[in-house]
Amino acid sequence: MDQLKKYIEVQNVEMFFDTKRGRFHALKDINLSIAKGEFISLIGHSGCGKSTLLNLLAGLTTATSGTLICANREIAGPSPERGVVFQNHSLLPWLNCFENIYLAVERVFGRAERVSKLVARTHRALDLVGLSAAEKKRPHEISGGMKQRVGIARALAIEPKVLLMDEPFGALDALTRAHLQDELLRIVAQTQSTVVMVTHDVDEAVLLSDRIVMLSNGPAATIGEILEVDLPRPRDRVALADNARYAQCRSAVLEFLYHRQSHPHKDAA
Repeated sequence: MDQLKKYIEVQNVEMFFDTKRGRFHALKDINLSIAKGEFISLIGHSGCGKSTLLNLLAGLTTATSGTLICANREIAGPSPERGVVFQNHSLLPWLNCFENIYLAVERVFGRAERVSKLVARTHRALDLVGLSAAEKKRPHEISGGMKQRVGIARALAIEPKVLLMDEPFGALDALTRAHLQDELLRIVAQTQSTVVMVTHDVDEAVLLSDRIVMLSNGPAATIGEILEVDLPRPRDRVALADNARYAQCRSAVLEFLYHRQSHPHKDAA
């Protein structure tokens, strides 16, 4: 990747955790460059460190060694430049949809903008995910898919340079998941966001991504392969069902996950 196109850089990152059973080596020799506006999926078996890597990019945890850079600045902690969407929507149950988003907007822009502008930002975010009609409803009054859309709207409302998503659709039924995947495709095309998403779903990764980063099994998980998904955008899930390149990408990911995901020294044993 051309040096000028590098927007996020992960350089020689290692991650250890201290546990009751001793020191656990979660990630080893992680090197990754991401271009501005690129959609990256992190995929691998449970326990391979996908969420750990995402948390490092979010600044929620600090690498044991190595460097993470975003927009030419080292990632040293959480920042509104990097919005996070979790699998659990993490909405405050006593606030309605509008208030959950407004709270984030106020924290980020409250000192620089008038209330009218903060309200307008919140309304734009709700409209972007198609929830303007539900703005006064509280989390217990809306569906799981709608809650996730509020979580996405809250992340987008602070206008992050990077959107980090940790299995945002993992707990949803298949139809709701498909609908929100299509919504995400539309939103990303509209906002030109840089996205890094953790997923277990191969079809989701191929549908959404520009590149799929496949991690080996832990402990000491590392990047095993990176697949370029060279499918044209905009993407239509129905049309892609019969697309030969889509099938090739899907097969390549499945082949890695089920036959080549182990460390080289384990394969040689």
